[in-house]
Amino acid sequence: MLVKSGLVLAGAAHSLAAAVPESSYGRGYGRPLVSSIPLQDLVTTEGLMGNLVKLDQIAKANGGNRAFGFPGYAASVDFILSRTTNSTNFRTWTQDFPALFQHVDSISFKVANTSYQVIGLSYSPSTSAEGYTAPLVLGATGPEGCTAEGYADIDVADKIVLVQRGACPDGTTFAGRMKPAAAAGALAVILYNNVETPVTAGTLSNPNPEEYVPTGFINLSDGEALVQRITAGEEVTAYFQQTQTVETRITQNVFTETVDGDPDNVIMLGGHLDSVVAGAGINDDGSGSSLVLEVKTALEKFRVKNKVRFAWWGAEENGLLGSKYYVQSLNVTEANKILAYLNFDMVSRGYFGVFDGDGSTHNLTAPPGSEFIEKTFVDDMTRKGINVTAARFTGGSDYQSFFNIGKPVGGLHTGTGVEQDPCYHQACDTIDNPNPTTLTINAKAAAHVLSVLTTRGTEFIPKSPVNATITSREVMGREIEWTTDEHDRHLATCGNNI
Repeated sequence: MLVKSGLVLAGAAHSLAAAVPESSYGRGYGRPLVSSIPLQDLVTTEGLMGNLVKLDQIAKANGGNRAFGFPGYAASVDFILSRTTNSTNFRTWTQDFPALFQHVDSISFKVANTSYQVIGLSYSPSTSAEGYTAPLVLGATGPEGCTAEGYADIDVADKIVLVQRGACPDGTTFAGRMKPAAAAGALAVILYNNVETPVTAGTLSNPNPEEYVPTGFINLSDGEALVQRITAGEEVTAYFQQTQTVETRITQNVFTETVDGDPDNVIMLGGHLDSVVAGAGINDDGSGSSLVLEVKTALEKFRVKNKVRFAWWGAEENGLLGSKYYVQSLNVTEANKILAYLNFDMVSRGYFGVFDGDGSTHNLTAPPGSEFIEKTFVDDMTRKGINVTAARFTGGSDYQSFFNIGKPVGGLHTGTGVEQDPCYHQACDTIDNPNPTTLTINAKAAAHVLSVLTTRGTEFIPKSPVNATITSREVMGREIEWTTDEHDRHLATCGNNI
């Protein structure tokens, strides 16, 4: 069991919230000030799972997914709006933003008469319509596979290069492996997985025709079999064809916030509403979307001291685009009003992961105040007999942009590894995937932490002013050495396999 040292809360945290005097922000309309136990009691398994049933139905009615740029996402937005726009105690709005839509129109990878399952990495250049037929050769391996020097003695010019996915110093596992081969003259690159999970998605983050070549992604077993043939001396000829549509489309974030509460101290909770194209995304991240919605619904019965804002992010699976757009669009005054951000991305099966705010486990310390958020989560869950795992900040979910501008961050994450969720980014991430008990425990923990932050957050979390001289581009490009674990991490876009 993980026990964090440091901050000490006197007594049960829910009693702290109950001791706060009435807020002077907003009239309250006769509602009591929020406190932990009453708020938790209104967060139910029935409500949480009911939301997931609805999201699963939306996916089934719209081609099996709720991905950005597809009808299922628009229907998901409508569902959230149907549950948030009719409360007199909340103000709800949407935020349009442009995002690069990508769709693989056609793709094929063959060796002789054998066709392989292949995924087109998002934003990969297209081949010619007829495709490429060329020798299949092995690329550089290990750390050298991320460098130009690794290809100094390998002839890959006008060939299709086979290379294994793996972490590179720039934080990528696809682009960093493809670019050195492309720079050495490769016609195309086929990456094979480094874990046994079937491939369903992967992204190169952004279009980059000057440095990228057409790139596909195949399963580990297929890649290893081809490697064995080539290393045995066989001359292997491969065929690769891919056509992608890449275009800008408008999508939406959804927000709702309390009418009452101190507008200069805003507590934000968020989760991404989109799925991958491969499936309905009921754990990733219907679970977080449902948690945020149920905590919001419970909060309707109470007053708050600090304003609370709930967010459902769009296009997270395409590169955290919704949360990035939101943070980049904030002026300094509005950014400075945000006291803390809590993120919920995959919270319905796996371990009980609390983000390592103080850096004591994974050696990355989040902005000041994050350690208090972590401790408040950990204390509540351990008090309930829950075995807590310290979750890594990998930069791979919507907390990234808030972390980048120095805002205290925290939240829950139950893992992307096969042991935690074998349906991660798979077609089987349907209503049959989540564990209702896990989801309920996490949602009640989120309700508890929210009750503490909205009543006493300013006592324990320092204000984090944003430097007015820092441009959005500079802020979002801030260099942070994210902690990584290749076999269980959200890589730069929800595990989004960059």
